[in-house]
Amino acid sequence: MNIENTASQMRKGVLEFCILSVIKQGEAYPSDIIDKMKDANLNILEGTLYPLLTRLKNAELLTYRWVESSSGPPRKYFNLTEKGASFYKELEATWNELANAVEKLTK
Repeated sequence: MNIENTASQMRKGVLEFCILSVIKQGEAYPSDIIDKMKDANLNILEGTLYPLLTRLKNAELLTYRWVESSSGPPRKYFNLTEKGASFYKELEATWNELANAVEKLTK
């Protein structure tokens, strides 16, 4: 059994929740999301993040706005929609339940 594959699958399982957690804190630009994820030791590549943001937007969990940039192309900043905030609360409850169960089993 390969620990790297298992660890990768565990990270992928919480990726959506973590990304929504970052955006829940306030409007976020993708590179800011990547930086916050790295700070938490959850490295994510742009090639993984952008499709996930698009999927969350298409599910009406996120919205975005364009902001002109003085140093390049316009930037897309993401926010949670009401539907996204509600979905986040459900994910948070699920995460707490799962984390508590795992904690009980691993003590």
